[in-house]
Order: sequence, then structure tokens, then C-alpha cells
Amino acid sequence: MKQLAIIGSTASGKSDLALALAQEHNALILSIDSLSIYREIDIASAKPSQDELSLVPHFGINRLCPNEAASVITFIDEYHAIHKQALNEGKNIVIVGGSSFYLKSMIEGLSPIPNYSHATLEKAKSMLENPKECHRLLSSVDPKNMEKIAPSDRYRIEKLLLIYLETLEAPSQWFKAHSPQPIITDCPVVEIKIDRDLLRRRIAKRTSTMIQQGLIDEVSELERLYGRAPNSMKAIGIIEVLDYLDGKTSKEEMETRISIHTAQLAKRQQTFNAHQFSLSASGSADELLPIARTYLK
Repeated sequence: MKQLAIIGSTASGKSDLALALAQEHNALILSIDSLSIYREIDIASAKPSQDELSLVPHFGINRLCPNEAASVITFIDEYHAIHKQALNEGKNIVIVGGSSFYLKSMIEGLSPIPNYSHATLEKAKSMLENPKECHRLLSSVDPKNMEKIAPSDRYRIEKLLLIYLETLEAPSQWFKAHSPQPIITDCPVVEIKIDRDLLRRRIAKRTSTMIQQGLIDEVSELERLYGRAPNSMKAIGIIEVLDYLDGKTSKEEMETRISIHTAQLAKRQQTFNAHQFSLSASGSADELLPIARTYLK
């Protein structure tokens, strides 16, 4: 079994390249995308169409309800599932997606977490009714580590609080004593590079297409079913539509804001990728295709 990871900014052509390679080299696809993981968020996530999904088995898509929380653990579980199926069926794996933070976490590995007792879980649940107070507590026992974490970052506060309550150690000391264990090994990483002006045009065109396909109706139905509290409802392409539905912007302004915010996201993705990965190759999708083939042969 061989593996390949494709990274790049949103709208750079990652999914098309992954699909072409998977069909050509007997591979399964693992999507690492913070929005495509959700069922019912189809247009806003720009996930592959049903026809595309039917061509190659995909993991990491349509796995959660919009009111559930996705984390790196979600994608670790998806990786274990695709890895098992690939071994059983003699297939390769192509990993693709814009949420490359999750990919980095799986390549570098995560420190194991303690086995939490029922008492710890219940105590943490009660304390997390006041996340800012939890942040103050953790700052008193692990000040240097907590400097990097905002009082509003409930996910990370919960993670560290559980470790502290179970072990009575500063979380940084726990991580120091328990070295990370890589989840993904032997996986070259290639990055699609794309001209900035071309990327902006693609983003604008994709945004227009999403609206034509029914983005506003999709977001309206998501709000009816799940409200606005879930993290998934704060994604680019959703939050701008909600503002439009509230009468804060016109339809034209909504479309412009989605394009601008998506372009800003693309820039952040490019910056992250440039500093966080040791690449095996980079270039346009056309340039990468023959190179990527060599990793899957």
C-alpha cells in the first residue's frame, strides 16, 4: 500500500487531482476538510458531487451531523478506517484537503491522553460552565502554556482541564513526559501552487456557482434544523448568508464578502503550508500529476 497527501489552498484544484490519481492508481480518498465532514452541508463546503463520490470511495465526507464537533480525533478515526480498508482490499490512499492543520497533526503525532475517570469527566463538565474561570485555573498551574490559549478557546481549555484534573500535573508536563506518536507515516506531501489572480477568479466563479446552486436555501434549512450555535454554522459561506438573511447585506454584498473571505482563507492556508510541511514536490496541478503518479506506482 502506498500513500500520497495533496495540500493547497481552497479552489486550487486539489480534489480534481486527487480523484484523477485515485482512479488511475487504485486508491481510496481521505478528505481532510473541516466542512465536508458534515452531512447536509453540501454547497457551502464545495464537497465533491455525488457522481464524483461514486467513482472512488471517500472517507472524511458526510460523517457528522452539523451540530456535532469535528476535531483531529475525527480525522484520525477516518484515517484508521481508510487504512484498514486499503490494506484489506490491496488499495492505495490519497489524502486531500484544505484543513492541513489536521494532516500536520497526524504526521507529527499526538501525545496520548490519560484514561479519564467518570468523576473527572463530570467535574470537568461542571467546571466548563464557566470556561474563563477554567482558563484562570489552568493559567495558575501552567502559565507559559496558557499564554497561547484564549479564554474563549473552549475546545483546548477542555482538553487541558481534563488532563489536569485526572493527573494533577500541569498539562505541559504531561505532554513532555508522553512524546507524540505519529499516526501517518511513509506519506509524501505535495502542494498545488496557483497564480494569485487565477485563484481569485476561480474563487469568484465558484462563489457565483454556489449561489446559483442554492446556497441560500441550504443555509436557511441548516439554520432551521440546527440554529446558529454549532461551529459548522460559523464557516465562510454560511455566516455571510446568515447576515444576508438578517438583512445586514444585499445579495451582491453577500457574494462579494464570501469571495473576499475565501481569498483571505486561501492566503492563510498558503502561509501555513509554506512553514509547516516538508514537501516532496510543489507546482501547478498539471505539473504535479506526473510527479504524483510516481509515488503511487
